[in-house]
Amino acid sequence: MSASSWPQNGMPPSSLYERLSQRMLDISGDRGVLKDVIREGGGDLVAPDASVLVKYSGYLEHMDRPFDSNYFRKTPRLMKLGEDITLWGMELGLLSMRRGELARFLFKPNYAYGTLGCPPLIPPNTTVLFEIELLDFLDSAESDKFCALSAALLLLRRRSAPPEEQHLVEAAKLPVLLNLSFTYLKLDRPTIALRYGEQALVIDQKNAKALFRCGQACLLLTEYQKARDFLVRAQKEQPFNHDINNELKKLA
Repeated sequence: MSASSWPQNGMPPSSLYERLSQRMLDISGDRGVLKDVIREGGGDLVAPDASVLVKYSGYLEHMDRPFDSNYFRKTPRLMKLGEDITLWGMELGLLSMRRGELARFLFKPNYAYGTLGCPPLIPPNTTVLFEIELLDFLDSAESDKFCALSAALLLLRRRSAPPEEQHLVEAAKLPVLLNLSFTYLKLDRPTIALRYGEQALVIDQKNAKALFRCGQACLLLTEYQKARDFLVRAQKEQPFNHDINNELKKLA
């Protein structure tokens, strides 16, 4: 039986996906998007205007290899709901997820590639399975701030100021670098967070916030001696800072 002659539910009778769907949760109200949680997440649900950091793989029935996946990318990009995600089923699925959650979804054709499919890869009227891991997300305000910070840093780097004004450019870059370091820590990207923190230290080597961010990043990277060195330097600048002292206690 060809995919084009399947019933309106987008799956052949007694198919693997049909059997799988029997134990999945209906999150669209019409069984167009079905969900099975593999690993629970925590915290708030994804907001409708959020930008998400996800890993995903999409599968056709009876195929072991994904037809679409970003698991092989070292650093998945931040995607904004309503703009960067083309599958309506994936949008709905993400709105049901929490940070750290891993889930399996079935998307019926009207929530995926429609009655026409996406030749030659996706046959007409096809149900697809996606495994999605929500690494993190930023709400609308955080996402807008992140984009603004990235744009500001790019402009400051491109700006050619006369030597007597260079210190003003560096002073403007410092808070941008600190905020980018914090944002990447929040996104669980410690390598990039450390890079921005170290760039901030080039401008101000005694900046307690930059030292603290670098220490946090090294902790996440399990580089404990480097983390301690950064945090001890930060404590020297701000000996009564509660957050710095707490991080040092973790190391102890």
